[in-house]
Amino acid sequence: MSDVLEDRYGLAAAVIEPVHMGTDTINRWVLTEDGLRLFVKEYRSTADVDAARTASDMSEYCRAAQLPVPRVWPDRDGDLVTLAEGSAWAVTDEAPGGVIASAMTVALAEHIGTVVGRMHRVLGAYPMPKQVQHSRWRTAAVEDAVAKCERVLATALRQRHDEVGQLRLDLDQRREDLQEHVHRLRRALPEGLVEQALHADLTRTNVIVLGDAVTGIIDFRGRRALPAWELGRAAFDPRTVATSPEWIACALAMVGAYHAENPSLPLPEVRACARIALLYMLFSFYGATTAEYGLPEEAETDLKRHWRERQTTIRLLLDHLDDLDGAFADIAPCGGHQ
Repeated sequence: MSDVLEDRYGLAAAVIEPVHMGTDTINRWVLTEDGLRLFVKEYRSTADVDAARTASDMSEYCRAAQLPVPRVWPDRDGDLVTLAEGSAWAVTDEAPGGVIASAMTVALAEHIGTVVGRMHRVLGAYPMPKQVQHSRWRTAAVEDAVAKCERVLATALRQRHDEVGQLRLDLDQRREDLQEHVHRLRRALPEGLVEQALHADLTRTNVIVLGDAVTGIIDFRGRRALPAWELGRAAFDPRTVATSPEWIACALAMVGAYHAENPSLPLPEVRACARIALLYMLFSFYGATTAEYGLPEEAETDLKRHWRERQTTIRLLLDHLDDLDGAFADIAPCGGHQ
């Protein structure tokens, strides 16, 4: 990797350390001999290089609009993604702060809402990416998701999952929730949801914070997707919902701040973000099994925790949908509350 940095970017690495996060890329932290602190992403051989270039271009587009997005370094040819040693690479500045390791505070949730609202408003003018974010939660057959429960359990048995008994109970509950709730949740969604260019992977690990402020939005996926989906995914972060008694206050603060910054997203869609987040989680089995990702122990432990937190979040959202509906109904058309 040192040769790539020197040959393609004119940078001399003094320290290189692995960063154990992400399943689609190999990530490293670099301190250069000039004292620069950088984040280097090596794409796996199966990566779509054009999609990676779109993601980097979108990142720079948002940075140019004064959003807290770290700079993507162009290589010697001016390319934001470089090809070297049989891989694609991207180099970005390191954002100050770190990944949210615990539940959000209300103040942080509000700032995330402000940043995401501004980002969605900016990306409303960005050309539509070729890649489309899947929306199984919106269109997939319930029967297919129920069948997936059986396949996940079979995979866990082959992998000798260390908590297969608990996973079996989790999947039984997931099967029941899919059959009982999906049709009702879908019927309550607005028709014709807005679609635009989005980050499309705005998870806890891709938001860098310092105190109660966002200092970096990283790892753009750069896809065509639904703003209400991305908002719901952020507002109902499983770590916050599963571990904080203030999770509803956090969600309301984030959604209210988002609407104030991006009032063009129709209010019915803003108000539907809890149902969308719930549907998305019901159709996602990410983290139920982990061996297939070949993760370091720390990252694998975090992914298993993510699965458990999602299970808890699904239950809490199902139990509190009426409360959230009442609270979101108070969001006024021009931002703030009635």
